Amino acid sequence: MQNQSYASAAVITGQPATGHSPAQCPVEETICPVVAHDWVNEEYKHLVVKATPKALAAKPGQFFQLLCPSPDEGEVWFRRPQSVYRVARSSGRLEFLYKVVGRGTKGLATLVPGDNLSMVGPLGVGFKLEPGWKNVVVLGRGVGLATMAPISQLAGERGVRVTAILSARSEELAMAADLFETVGTVIKVLDTDGTSAAENVEAILRRLIAEHKADAFFTCGSNRLMQLMKRLGREHHIPGQMAMEQIMACGLGPCYICVRTFEVNGKREMRRVCVEGPVFDLQECLGW
Repeated sequence: MQNQSYASAAVITGQPATGHSPAQCPVEETICPVVAHDWVNEEYKHLVVKATPKALAAKPGQFFQLLCPSPDEGEVWFRRPQSVYRVARSSGRLEFLYKVVGRGTKGLATLVPGDNLSMVGPLGVGFKLEPGWKNVVVLGRGVGLATMAPISQLAGERGVRVTAILSARSEELAMAADLFETVGTVIKVLDTDGTSAAENVEAILRRLIAEHKADAFFTCGSNRLMQLMKRLGREHHIPGQMAMEQIMACGLGPCYICVRTFEVNGKREMRRVCVEGPVFDLQECLGW
């Protein structure tokens, strides 16, 4: 019995022939060593792990379910979903940028280089980039900025110009500006100076539309800004995609914790964010 292997065994990064994820299955549980784990500011941490080829195949907008250590005496029973921040395939590294806010992420924040992290993924439906698009607009706020990074990177690799509107409470929370600057133009809108007001963001978007710099919209992190992009997209016939943020338990569909209401072809329907999303057509999203 000691040598018997089970289908639930995880793939261990750097150890071939471990785990039992069939070649045709894009998802696996992986034990990944932590390479780096640093505070970006007072609220967010940047986690880098050494990943397997399947994990490194994650598409922009997809996510992983992370098994977080306990920060106290109790157990953390459920994994925590984290969207991919960056995939560095040349070095075999996967990166996450997350806010430390609850027991799960507080436990996750205790990991140090050399520790192992159990991940399940990549999961969900990611962003799509159509061949005819030459200029796209990404609009993120808070943790949504991390989700916007991979689609911006992909756009840059394909020669698509990106305008990134970074909304945050303050300058230090408008994160990843250096990453977005490598693929296009960065516009920061902040609560501290009032530029994050919906009226100002709308003026920016209308200017980009008038200048033919908005072939498509991408957004995550703010219901208020999502509704704005949705309205302008409908008005100017600009396609859009939204990464929905939602509490999840399993991340695989059976628990139905993450069900939200969407409007599809004029009818309301329920969808699971973890498997039908987390990326949805912007015009079908009703918010949360």
